[in-house]
Formats: sequence, structure tokens, C-alpha cells
Amino acid sequence: MIEQLHDVIQMIDRQWASLRILVVGDVILDRSITGEVRRISPEAPVPVVRATHQSEQPGGAANVAVNLARLGAQSVLAGFTGGDENERLLEASLRSNGIVPVFVACAGFPTITKLRILGGRQQMLRLDSEELGERCADDYRRLLEGVLAQLPSCSAVVLSDYAKGALTPEVCQAVIQAARRENIPVLVDPKSSDFSRYRGATTICPNLAELSSALHVSGHDLNALLAAAESTVTAFDLEFLTATLSEKGIALVRPGNRFVAPAAARQVFDVCGAGDTVIAVLALCLASGLRPETAVQLANIGAGIVVGKVGTAPVEKHEMLAALAPEIALSAADKVVTRPELVRRVASWKANGERVVLTNGCFDLLHIGHISMLEQAHRFGDKLIVAINSDASVKEIKGPGRPIVNQDDRARVLAALAAVDAVTVFDELTPVELLTEIRPDFLAKGGDYNLTTVVGASEVESWGGQVKIVPLVEGVSTTRLIQKGLSPAVGAQADSK
Repeated sequence: MIEQLHDVIQMIDRQWASLRILVVGDVILDRSITGEVRRISPEAPVPVVRATHQSEQPGGAANVAVNLARLGAQSVLAGFTGGDENERLLEASLRSNGIVPVFVACAGFPTITKLRILGGRQQMLRLDSEELGERCADDYRRLLEGVLAQLPSCSAVVLSDYAKGALTPEVCQAVIQAARRENIPVLVDPKSSDFSRYRGATTICPNLAELSSALHVSGHDLNALLAAAESTVTAFDLEFLTATLSEKGIALVRPGNRFVAPAAARQVFDVCGAGDTVIAVLALCLASGLRPETAVQLANIGAGIVVGKVGTAPVEKHEMLAALAPEIALSAADKVVTRPELVRRVASWKANGERVVLTNGCFDLLHIGHISMLEQAHRFGDKLIVAINSDASVKEIKGPGRPIVNQDDRARVLAALAAVDAVTVFDELTPVELLTEIRPDFLAKGGDYNLTTVVGASEVESWGGQVKIVPLVEGVSTTRLIQKGLSPAVGAQADSK
């Protein structure tokens, strides 16, 4: 369970948009051709893929930048390209995601490109187009100038090393030392087995194979490997080391201390890009001041989302929030939301393919009729919102003696019900303005209404929504409860006369 989950969700929802993260490393253009496989080639024992779709998306360090952008942050990407058509495709894709590219075009080195051939959801083949090796000294000078110019305005730095030549030991140390002088955290996704080039970083984030290779300890002996990792933290002046352990989760290692966030059980289609997601989430968490233990838990959730996708695909902010939603469902306080927060939450639900139901009313003196109606309303969709009239609007509708229960208490009691996913208070006499903002899939009302008397019915139907009438529980209403509660007092006054 993530500590202070409500605060964490608020941070993801609101604070991450204000963060600016600098990514430096090997940028790649990922291309894919998807098709159907129905037969084996008569020319050789290989499947024949009938191409039906082609696409291009940022890969390598560029995929880290896209993950950051999709999680709501601002990101800047620095790296080498080839001054060619693939660079233009990559830059256009990055700018469409709001990412600022700081590219250095290198003569004789084309933009690195990976082409994947997929049959359905299964990768059949990958073709890499690249020239490896170090660039000229002037190329590295221009890269560092661009990086150091961006650094002061950034909240964290990610060094994304794919061993394609951008992150030499000299580049790594220049960036790390400059960031340390600015108290900016630096996270490294390593490819080199020589961790000394990353000395002084906040954390290094290898996978199990990379950690095993760098420390010369078998990955089959996890205790021995993590013990060696503890020594690495001290040896290379790190704050901690973060290791992704595949199905075992993510380990956070400090000298004399280990924390392992277990992986969530998910169907895995493609692990491509999971490491990019992990380091993007970790960077945002550290830039936000979250504890490293919380950061690895969130990174684990992000990785679990992307392995369920095909190809290089980033995690989306709404997917992170949706993945955390089941954990906050137990807290009534977390269900009571302001209108702006409700709009964001509904957008997340809809983006996750969930159908939204809204019902509204005073809900003064909650009774069995209310509960029955809410339970039935919830069955129409996936998420139920209860919009309650404020105290001022109840008084205007029902008279000066109402409400019996104030709006804060009414909201908290409703939020405690399992059928209810969110509660909000509105001041208007009708819910039309709220309905227009939320645009629910269903508007549910009690059986004392019909399709012609439900306020907001025409608005809901205008965007393809439906109005649902829920039968009432006979003989139960708030008015009758109030009259029943007053009757003994009325009788006592009559006896005293």
C-alpha cells in the first residue's frame, strides 16, 4: 500500500504538470509494420506477414521523453541525430507531444532507426539501421552546450544510455557534476557495465541482466547480487541504486537497507520500453520530493501498464491514476471532490473506457430508498457520481427548515457507500451546468420522475447519453421521516395543554 496515497494522486494530477525534466541520451526512431500471418513462405520456413499498418514513434531516450510528456510533465530531449528524413519524422513526433528537441546532427551518422515487423501482437523481426562509434569532438561540445543551457530550468535529469555513442564517460560526468552543483537529481538508465562513468548520480537504474553483468554476480543469486549492489552505492557515490528485477518487481538498495516493490500480476505482451517508463516515473517522483520507496512503487505500476501494450508505447497519466483508483476506493474522504477535481477524474475514467452514471438530489436524512436507488443506478455503468445540492440550494428548494443534515456530512455519508465512486456538491438549483461539464453516459433518477420531468434529460440525450428511472421503495421518503420524528413532540405539546 502506497503511503499518503491521496496526496500522491493529487501530486500526479496537479504538480507533475509544473515539472520540467531534461533527458540526455541516445535518441531512436522506432518504426513498425503490423500485419496478418496466415501462411508460411514457400521460399523459406518463415511466416509471411501481410502488412496492414505502418507507424513511427520516438524510441530510446526519446521514449523516456514521451513517457514524461504523457504523464503530464514538460520535457526536453538532447541527443545526436543524422540531419535526415528520419530526424524530421522524429522531431515532428516529439513536438506533437510538446517535447523540446535539442538535437546535434552528426555527419556520417544517420538517425538511429529500429524497424519491427509484427504479426498480430507478436514481434516477428527487428531491423536496425545505425552507425556506431564516437562522434567528433565538436559534436560532443555542441551537445554539452545545449544540455548545460537547458539544465538550470529543469527539475531532474535523466541519462538514457543505449550504448549508441552519445553518453561517453566525459559527457556523463560533465552533466552529473553540473546537475549536482544545481542540486538537481540525476537518474541513469545504464547500458555500460562500467558504472564508474555514472559516478555521483542520484541513482542508477539497471535491469537484472545489466546489474549482474556490471557486478559480475549471477542474477540467479538475488541476495548476493543485491548485497554487491549495496557496496556499489558507496563505491560510486550514489544516493541509492534502483534495479528492475523483471517479474520480481523493483529493488531499492542503500548500504544496509533494501526495499523491494513486488510486480503486479499482468498479462505481458511486450516488455519493450518498460525501462523507459520506470525511469520516467522515478524522475518525476524524485523531482516532486517523494520518498524513493514511494517512487519505486509508482514506477512498478507504470511498468506493469506498458508491458500490457505492443511495441514501444508510453504510460499515460490517466492510466496511472486509473491503476491507483482501486486503492483509494476504500477511503470515503477521497471520494468527496470539488468540481474541477471531478472533471479530471471523469476524464480519467472515460479514457480508461469506463461508463459514468450521475444522479443528483438533496439526500437529506439518508434512508433505505436512497440506498436502493444508488445501488441500482451503479449497475447502469462502471462509476457512479452523486451530485448533492448545497445547503443554500436545499433551503431554497425545500424551505427554511431544511436541510436537516449539512452538506459536508451528507457528502461524507454518501461517500462511505460502496456503490458510490464520487460525491460533489453543487450550488445551482438544477444540475444542468454540472451535467454539461461532466457529460455522463447515464443520468439516473428516482421513480417519482419520468422522462419528461427529469431536469437535464435533453442535455444528456444530446450527446448520446441515456436517462434511467429507478423504481422507488414504497412508503419511504425524507419528508415522511421528518414528520414521523416530529409526531411525538406534537402529541406531547397537545397533552400539556
